[in-house]
Amino acid sequence: MDSSHGGEGYAKSLGNRQVQMIAMGGAIGVGLFLGAGGRLHTAGPGLILSYALCGAAAFFVMRALGELVLYRPSSGSFITYAREFIGPWAGFAAGWMYWLNWAMAGIAEITAVGVYVHRWLPDLPQWITALIALGALLAVNLVSVKLFGELEFWFSVIKVTAIIAFLLVGIGLVVSATSVGGHPAGPANLVADGGSFFPHGFGITLIVMQAVVFAYAGIELVGIAAGEAKDPAKVMPKAINGVLWRIGIFYVGSVLLLAMLLPSSLYANGVSPFVTVFSNLGVPWVADVMNAIVLTAALSSCNSGLYSTGRVLRSLADRKEAPAFTGKMSANHVPYGGVLFTSLIYLGGVVLNYFVPSEAFDIVTAISSLGVVTVWAMVLIAQMRMRKAALRGELVRPSYRMPGAPVTNWIALAFLGLIVVMMGFAGGAEEIAFYSIPGIIAVIALGWWLVSRRRPEPDPLPAPALVEAAP
Repeated sequence: MDSSHGGEGYAKSLGNRQVQMIAMGGAIGVGLFLGAGGRLHTAGPGLILSYALCGAAAFFVMRALGELVLYRPSSGSFITYAREFIGPWAGFAAGWMYWLNWAMAGIAEITAVGVYVHRWLPDLPQWITALIALGALLAVNLVSVKLFGELEFWFSVIKVTAIIAFLLVGIGLVVSATSVGGHPAGPANLVADGGSFFPHGFGITLIVMQAVVFAYAGIELVGIAAGEAKDPAKVMPKAINGVLWRIGIFYVGSVLLLAMLLPSSLYANGVSPFVTVFSNLGVPWVADVMNAIVLTAALSSCNSGLYSTGRVLRSLADRKEAPAFTGKMSANHVPYGGVLFTSLIYLGGVVLNYFVPSEAFDIVTAISSLGVVTVWAMVLIAQMRMRKAALRGELVRPSYRMPGAPVTNWIALAFLGLIVVMMGFAGGAEEIAFYSIPGIIAVIALGWWLVSRRRPEPDPLPAPALVEAAP
């Protein structure tokens, strides 16, 4: 059966507890635990605004996705919706751009796993650690979706617990004006560098938003999980509504506290900002604790990447838009073909780590963020098209809807366009990624031309199985 037609063939194995934590864990990753330090150094406290703006865009994307999910739950997720409401080519483009995002990010993350473990086991070659981790995550994803959900649940528990602990400690330090490395914690640190909230100019606040969007990548994973949720009508609205407060508390709240605990110039690229804070407090063991948490975040990202791309590739393969092998389903209702396909790319990343300079990994990570922007844009456009179809009387919208549509859709789309344009002014890997856009478009267009000319027209989608949100 075609998974793009509602996710048939998948087991409904993910319960409320697991879906909630998948959604929560998707909003917390290495981008916060590790990457926020370098961005604070670059943009200063203005980074708070970057996270808030990108968070608002992410919220509207998730609400648009939520309406589409309640209209037709599908493990094909945004591919199904882009194909139905925009056109077959849009489903093809969204699927492969999303795969590109996770494939490139996974290469960097599985390599990072070896780096993190190397801190404790310096004599063990990094490639062995990365290979063991990949083998374990692959086994989990191939056994059953329930096992994946359980592992991701505990990964998320670790990440969420760490953030909550930091927030509580950070608030205590700010309220008590405790000295952190000789700098009293408090709002004064927000303008400690050059007496300005934007010490390096407002423009840099816009430029770093590309990296911030990449940090938010993964929140859309809950839409893919909908096809395997036991009760999507009850589970999905709760999970998606929670994105707003998770973003507000975990991301914006954490960055705000970090900026108040130390002047932004004291943070550094490649060093966890949390390690920087606690090291300045004289807590010797914090580096090891944060290393363990960042390791968990990297493993969680790889785990989610294998899960999501397996479902996405099967949705594409069912339409003959991906290699036939990637559409294979096991007796345990796992799309093992797609999972194995992505794992081979991850394995290639482990090998390439020894032959390609680190700058290349920065470039592929920046390119992968283009996949995030593409998918988010497709979701926003698909929801607008669905709304128009409902106004024409062609379908019935679920009661769980995108707030402020279509105005909020256009605002979010314009914001995503601004992020892409600003990549051209960022320099380094981001600028290279920006100039690669015509090449990526050409490859996607060529792929679609080759696929569409060698196959018959696919059967039309069946009538939607409307799933109303539980009151």
